[in-house]
Amino acid sequence: MLQLSYIRENKEDVLKRLAIKNFKDAETLINSVIESDDQRKIAQRQADDTKAEANQLAKQIGELMKSGKREEAETLKAKTVELKLKEKKFDEKLKDIEIEIHKILVSIPNVPNLSVPVGKTSEDNQIVNEHGIKPQLHEGAAPHWELTTKYDLIDFELGVKLTGAGFPVYKGRGARLQRALINYFLDKAIAAGYSEVQPPILVNAASGYGTGQLPDKEGQMYHCQLDDLYLIPTAEVPITNMYRDVILKENELPIKNCAYTPCFRREAGSYGKDVRGLNRLHQFDKVEIVQITHPEKSYETLETMREFVTSLLQELALPYRTLKLCGGDMSFGSALTYDLEVWSAAQKRWLEVSSVSNFETFQTNRLKCKYKDANGKTQFAHSLNGSALALPRIVASLLENNQIEGGIKIPKVLVPYTGFDFIG
Repeated sequence: MLQLSYIRENKEDVLKRLAIKNFKDAETLINSVIESDDQRKIAQRQADDTKAEANQLAKQIGELMKSGKREEAETLKAKTVELKLKEKKFDEKLKDIEIEIHKILVSIPNVPNLSVPVGKTSEDNQIVNEHGIKPQLHEGAAPHWELTTKYDLIDFELGVKLTGAGFPVYKGRGARLQRALINYFLDKAIAAGYSEVQPPILVNAASGYGTGQLPDKEGQMYHCQLDDLYLIPTAEVPITNMYRDVILKENELPIKNCAYTPCFRREAGSYGKDVRGLNRLHQFDKVEIVQITHPEKSYETLETMREFVTSLLQELALPYRTLKLCGGDMSFGSALTYDLEVWSAAQKRWLEVSSVSNFETFQTNRLKCKYKDANGKTQFAHSLNGSALALPRIVASLLENNQIEGGIKIPKVLVPYTGFDFIG
């Protein structure tokens, strides 16, 4: 959530940058929130003046009572009753205005960093780099959904029977490969200085609001209505919310956490050939990295996080490319996002496996996550997160890219985790 003071002081810049995100209602909402804030200031002044008058009368009443002038005191008491009613009316008006201001603020997306490319769709994203050689597969090479059936690694139909489409069942060496990747990603994150946590996979509405999933993405989240809890779409939600309503010391920054969790997304509206197999699921496994850091270092941190994710892809020997998302393809809360995509040799297309984003103060303002600087003044920290990595499309690419006529080779870095180097 943008700070109201920032919007007032930088109105034209905010409008200019929101235009990069193609946010159509920007001018209406910005003008509305400033106008509401003007009304709030008037109501606050009226409430304060009324309270001051009531306090002055109370002092006069006390002096009159001490002087024995009870009749004059009783006359003033009647006036204080009127002032109390007036004060209550102003307080109620002030509360209503503050609710309206908050309602408007949560509907305004984060402003993008000035380096964000202008564009409307994924086709306008900027290719930062491309790494690795795309493998040339043998004749008759198959996409991963055929390989998983052939080698009995994943049963999509059984998942439909148990739950529904998008909930696969991993079996045998497929399950071991899945567990190997989780452990490998966690070990690499820990070696990079992240502290492992194991958070709940159900969160309350306050947590969803804190990281910006609510009220923006409630339609994409699974909601347990009886308990008013949400299945997490990513570990970012509980990990970042660990610091809700927390004031940190400056020397505690950066805070680096990682976690493995299953993730749940409704993916409403997703259909077609591009969602086949592991390409798009309702439940999937992911290792997430999250940092709470000093505002002056957050973009340096973003690059470090991106480099860490690419190091995993390099060790897995997966061809990948890095994209800087254009304004129209960015999330509601992000100030700058890099997407990492791996090459799917059998499908002959790029698959997104990670997003690494800097949210600046957008989440920490909602969370009220601050740090105390050297002068003792509290400031909002910056929050960042990234997938390191999401498993489904990593598995899809590993199976497709490493297939040979007799089976599938396992990358060397995973063999100590899988206990096997070949599926055949």
